[in-house]
Amino acid sequence: MAPVTSLASTVDQRIADALSAALPEAGSASPLLRRSDRADFQANGILALAKQLKGAPRELATRVVAALTAPELIADIEVSGPGFLNITLTDRAITETLAARAADGDRLGVPYAERPGTTVIDYAQPNVAKEMHVGHLRSAVIGAAMVEMLEFTGEKVIRRHHIGDWGTQFGMLIQYLIEHPHELDHKGDSEGTGGRDTGDGRDTGGGQDTGGGQDIDGETAMSNLNRLYKASRALFDSDEEFKARSRDRVVALQAGDKETLALWQRFVDESKIYFYSVFDQLDMEIHDPDVVGESGYNDMLEETCRLLEESGVAVRSEGALCVFFDDVKGPDGNPVPLIVKKTNGGYGYAATDLSAIRDRVGKLSATNLLYVVDARQSLHFKMVFETARRAGWLSEEVQAVQLAFGTVLGKDGKPFKTREGETVRLVDLLDEAVERATAVVREKSEKAGLSEDEIAERGKQVGIGAVKYADLSTSAARDYKFDLDQMVSLHGDTSVYIQYAYARIQSILRKAGDATPAAHPELALAPAERALGLHLDQFGDVLAEAAAGYEPHKLAAYIYQLASLYTTFYDQCHVLSDDNPAEVVENRLFLCDLTARTIERGLALLGIRAPERL
Repeated sequence: MAPVTSLASTVDQRIADALSAALPEAGSASPLLRRSDRADFQANGILALAKQLKGAPRELATRVVAALTAPELIADIEVSGPGFLNITLTDRAITETLAARAADGDRLGVPYAERPGTTVIDYAQPNVAKEMHVGHLRSAVIGAAMVEMLEFTGEKVIRRHHIGDWGTQFGMLIQYLIEHPHELDHKGDSEGTGGRDTGDGRDTGGGQDTGGGQDIDGETAMSNLNRLYKASRALFDSDEEFKARSRDRVVALQAGDKETLALWQRFVDESKIYFYSVFDQLDMEIHDPDVVGESGYNDMLEETCRLLEESGVAVRSEGALCVFFDDVKGPDGNPVPLIVKKTNGGYGYAATDLSAIRDRVGKLSATNLLYVVDARQSLHFKMVFETARRAGWLSEEVQAVQLAFGTVLGKDGKPFKTREGETVRLVDLLDEAVERATAVVREKSEKAGLSEDEIAERGKQVGIGAVKYADLSTSAARDYKFDLDQMVSLHGDTSVYIQYAYARIQSILRKAGDATPAAHPELALAPAERALGLHLDQFGDVLAEAAAGYEPHKLAAYIYQLASLYTTFYDQCHVLSDDNPAEVVENRLFLCDLTARTIERGLALLGIRAPERL
């Protein structure tokens, strides 16, 4: 089915045509159309034109109105104030446009982008042999939402999880494992937890065969890694001979020694069991081919440095290979360089990131590079992107953007910590969210008649959805307070409020009996029906804007407002009343059904489930 042009776009085009007809000397001027609380839309473009044409705004506006002929679309248009146009649409136009959207299945009439490209999204970047904490939440949640939104608009999306799987700490870990060879053995006392198979050869829910014949869950894997890390760190700090052997082991790792690489791979595999279990708890799919960590670019590092030096983009400074920038200086006023290769011959993060750009543009044919990374790394990425442009690896046809996000704060407005001052484990935070949400679902479950299994399932969907929505409803660049009491509230701007609105609609549709949703364009619409209908029609426009600007909070705001407008409609327009004629019941069921489908699709694009019963 063909995409549906939004009412706003249709009105904008009609006013633009009238402007051209009435004021040909104005050229292709924009009507500057926007939603209005005085009518359905307001066009403000004539005020700017009046200055350009040296005419009276109201007189010009009157001429434009006279040139406008669209009775099937516009019920009323008036010149207001100094020359605004207040535009009210016909009820028929609203209902017919919504009917066209409803007929377009899951896409709801949303068009594909005119010129989709290929976007590589770098997100969800945990570190091997280290526990995921609250600081890892935002990259995963925001990145996953952007994947869904961009793919829905027609963009080809390639996921990349740039995990921290390389570096000097592995010398310490590997050396300890060599000297204590059974530290990562699995004793057979941990059973798999029945994770789901994602079709890529691994089990995300926890149970995974690590090659030793035993299935272990994510918590067991992380416990093994934590124990080994603490033991190796203690020995490294207390034993100079072990420290020396560990440093030698780093050299062996970087040189590609087979035994060392095999042990390094054990740490990576053990960590993946844990990573995948956490991502599964977040209701996110992570696939092995998309995990390309720092080690994935090792073979490119030397060539990257050579190309930078030969082109003059990077220069030697005190033995290190550096790139300098006129506008990047330290507190002392001296230039702060991007260090690509260290004095001791080691490679910095810049070398890996630059090699990744070469790979993503050259091999993956990326037209957009999107990095969902903490705002505290903004200077680093600014310098990396500029270096890549100087080297010619980023061209005018390729856009590189850091979707920088702020910090997760506690209720006190300070960085989120435990009472003991430690970083909050991500799994603990998610467990508590599910526990709180399950209590809310159980309290409300009597009417829905949910079983204990259903309560547990809905509790997870509501709890994880609440965590995601709190993050995504905030502009990524801002910090936000992690307040579970607010997140799982049935009131206010929460996913729980939206999920309950969706469940309420499903309840109405189940109770409708023989009555079915059907659009009746001949009917007049009540104010609450008009407001709901006009907002439903904006879904495609809002999604396009949110995807293009990498701003998922705009989609979240749209869905919340949709649920709020539905609540007003529900209160003011009885749907299944015996006093309503059959066509009114059908038309209101139609509005209910399209609202539910739009909420479900919008939440899915944010990675949030919409349970049919709560």
